[in-house]
Amino acid sequence: MAKFGIDLRTGKLTTAQEIIVGIDLGTTNSLIAYVHDNQPVVIPIGDSANGILPSALYFNETGEVIVGQQAKKHRSSEPEKTLYSVKRLIGLQYHELQEKGLQLPYQVFAQPGSGLVNVVVQDKVYSPIELSSLILKEMKAEAEFILKQPIRKAVISVPAYFSDAQRQATRTAGELAGFEVMRIINEPTAASMAYGIGINRSETKHIMVYDLGGGTFDVSILRIENGIFEVLATHGDNLLGGDDLDAAIARHWKNQFSGQSLVGVSDALITIAERAKVELATHSTFSTVWNQLTLTLDRETLDQLAFPFVQKTLIASKKALTDSGISTQELDEIILVGGSTRLHLVKQELSKIFRRPINDSLNPDQVVALGAAIQADILSGNRKDYLLLDVTPLSMGIETLGGLMDTIIPRNSKIPLQLAKQYTTSKDGQKNIRISIFQGERELVKDNIFLGQFILSGIDPMPAGLPRLEVIFSINVDGILSVKAKELRSEKEQLIEIKSPFAVEQEEIAQRLKESVTMAEADMQEKLLVDSINEANYVLANATKFLHQNQNLLTPSECSTLQEQIVQLSAITENRKVDEIQHAIESFNQQTTPMAHRIMDLQIQKSLAGSKIEKLS
Repeated sequence: MAKFGIDLRTGKLTTAQEIIVGIDLGTTNSLIAYVHDNQPVVIPIGDSANGILPSALYFNETGEVIVGQQAKKHRSSEPEKTLYSVKRLIGLQYHELQEKGLQLPYQVFAQPGSGLVNVVVQDKVYSPIELSSLILKEMKAEAEFILKQPIRKAVISVPAYFSDAQRQATRTAGELAGFEVMRIINEPTAASMAYGIGINRSETKHIMVYDLGGGTFDVSILRIENGIFEVLATHGDNLLGGDDLDAAIARHWKNQFSGQSLVGVSDALITIAERAKVELATHSTFSTVWNQLTLTLDRETLDQLAFPFVQKTLIASKKALTDSGISTQELDEIILVGGSTRLHLVKQELSKIFRRPINDSLNPDQVVALGAAIQADILSGNRKDYLLLDVTPLSMGIETLGGLMDTIIPRNSKIPLQLAKQYTTSKDGQKNIRISIFQGERELVKDNIFLGQFILSGIDPMPAGLPRLEVIFSINVDGILSVKAKELRSEKEQLIEIKSPFAVEQEEIAQRLKESVTMAEADMQEKLLVDSINEANYVLANATKFLHQNQNLLTPSECSTLQEQIVQLSAITENRKVDEIQHAIESFNQQTTPMAHRIMDLQIQKSLAGSKIEKLS
């Protein structure tokens, strides 16, 4: 069936191809863009159809979640139900939040076990991943309504300083929102691509990306060579942004009208302050009437109020340049990102300190989303001069003893690739081994997707633990998974090909990823139980074998003690309680270790009896 979309310039229907969008998931605002007629375009989502969706969520009395501008309006009246700056929390440990001194009006706490930050709203617990996914889901729905076609794939940008945990959390949020996340791209890299930097592979450039947003500031120094973007250094402050200047303007007015009708710094006054700041980017003065008071501001006063904040960004920028190891003279240009870079003081001070060309020809609010859209277009295959590498959407591995999932290829691994692990047998004389292949993120294979299985047969009979079984997972450029098992001593091997390991519906991937988060604690408890039972069964098998082989060397008392311990451990194992099993294993080892040492000493003496020791002359 043909798909149709709307040309944003002409308003006419057009036959639509599948598109991959680029997303700037911001601390304050979020944007979504795509490439249309070879040009990146921001999709006009949001109440004002300007492409900007405030990254705010409001939870009303009925439990409905409102996202965007309408949510932002409740920030001052119902702060405990209005969430913002969620990006600061994603992939963050609670102790890190405390160390950063981040104060939030809504309730946060440490998730038991993981220590990750969780949020409580109206007695319900949400992870920052879930909250971010709600913002992304709203963007997806609005963009699909505007383009009149479904959107499945996306590239999402993150700050250069984001850790692997934060990147993976962002990816998971995208997948929960219904996207197939093709790439996580650094924001400074996206900004550079939007400016066309890196397209000419013959040139090498050093770029400073100065990103001052509503709630955060970061600066990155990049080397771009051969189409490769390398982050040399990054610095910043995730508690510094345009919001601080808005509050400073509101305080200025409050002091100006001290003793009159201005009490505190209200959200309404801060909104007017933000409007004044924006207007002064293109005008020399601002004036409005509020509560029968005339509020005025000129550019000179704005610069005075902004100077302390801009000064902090300059210190961070100089530090980043020093850390990068390149000189100011080697810096080719400075790219401005974020709406707060529209301040004349920013350009003035950057020019004065670094004396390098400043590139602000693109809309600083849109530049990251536009760059992410270009990266998305590259991944769609429209740019043939780039090598495309795909990634695995879910982890792949095999079933091990007790129904556990042992991952061999982790989720998000780039393909093509080949990875291997070695295993052994758990029973004496085992000739055949079943290899069962699964896909998913849960600890037990019963909760994952079954891909296939085969039998490795004809293994030479050996004691348990002696065979060396190597299992090799290979995925080629066409996405075909090959699994080979080989017993290294007997050189017996078997191979299976699975042609569609990635043929999983996006909704199912999202659901399974969500379950891996919500069921993580229960899964871990189940894994601990299985591990404990496996350990107990291993101990019991060896103890029974030891008793059978050494009955003539053990005293009647030792035989009786060992038999009692076997019966006791076996009974406790059947109760399936982790703490009791672990305690029983420890007790078993304490009771039986002395007799095991005595038998070992006797066997050593027996093997040495009659041996002749030669002396070296």
